[in-house]
Amino acid sequence: MITIYHNTRCKKSREGLEIVKESGKDYRVREYLKVPLTEEELSALIDKMNISPIQLVRKNEKVWKDSYKEKDLSDRELISVMVKNPRLIERPIVENDRKAVIGRPASDIDEVL
Repeated sequence: MITIYHNTRCKKSREGLEIVKESGKDYRVREYLKVPLTEEELSALIDKMNISPIQLVRKNEKVWKDSYKEKDLSDRELISVMVKNPRLIERPIVENDRKAVIGRPASDIDEVL
């Protein structure tokens, strides 16, 4: 089963959802702004992506610039910040049983389909 972590207001996320739909594979949509991720879920996604937490942060968001940009946060603290401020999470994220990717560029989604 494919899962897409989706923000309906984001053009790139909508493009990612179309790619997933067109694949013909079974999928589910998780609107992570409405159903936030837990720290455990976000940690597992980061592990599946094989990235560090800072690579998942949207650094142009106002809340990042105003409250966190100048801080030296640990990986655990970064995950906590993203859970508390889900708008900071890059999108879309597409996941299968073994791997997850950030769909930027959208062609990266093919890796998990």
